[in-house]
Amino acid sequence: MTRQEIMEKTLEIVHECVPETEDQTLTEQSVINTDTAIDSMGFTLIICRLEATFGVKIPDRQWQKLYTLGDVVTAIEKRLK
Repeated sequence: MTRQEIMEKTLEIVHECVPETEDQTLTEQSVINTDTAIDSMGFTLIICRLEATFGVKIPDRQWQKLYTLGDVVTAIEKRLK
């Protein structure tokens, strides 16, 4: 799976979990908690959905280090290899 495909699926899941983001243009540089206004519960839901969708597990301690959508995509990409 390419990085672009991971990003597209990630955006789809973000929009499903937090419908308020549908009208926003999100990029890999978008900061999750400030640019998207996703709170911690929304972020937890997104991570759980991403883990289930991609069949990966992102350790809880790493969640704190995921600031941008690009960081999330990178974390998934590393676990798919």
